[in-house]
Amino acid sequence: MILVKRFSFEAAHNLTKYHGKCEKLHGHTYRLAVKVEGPLNEEKMVIDFSELKKIVEERVIKKLDHTYLNELFEQPTTENVAIWIWKQLSKPLESRGVHLLEIELWETETSGVIYRGEED
Repeated sequence: MILVKRFSFEAAHNLTKYHGKCEKLHGHTYRLAVKVEGPLNEEKMVIDFSELKKIVEERVIKKLDHTYLNELFEQPTTENVAIWIWKQLSKPLESRGVHLLEIELWETETSGVIYRGEED
């Protein structure tokens, strides 16, 4: 079974290795969907939504919300941020018996990435 939990955070960045509009400082309301897969446990859940929320908020949201992403990433593209999020979540979730299947990270209503750990 696949369980999905959505989050959002605010952050600013500028793409220093890009030549165009996004090389200037700007901000986004990022939307994050975390999808985990696993069998139903004894409570008939893959993982409790509140437990998943706690993990994501502690390991990702608190570190990224209202930040200047360039202080954390050399080139803070949505792709690079998604890889970092994956690395923050995959092992803690595995230790709770669920597999991180994919994350979706959207920087605007129409532009985002789906990441499944390919670069991990």
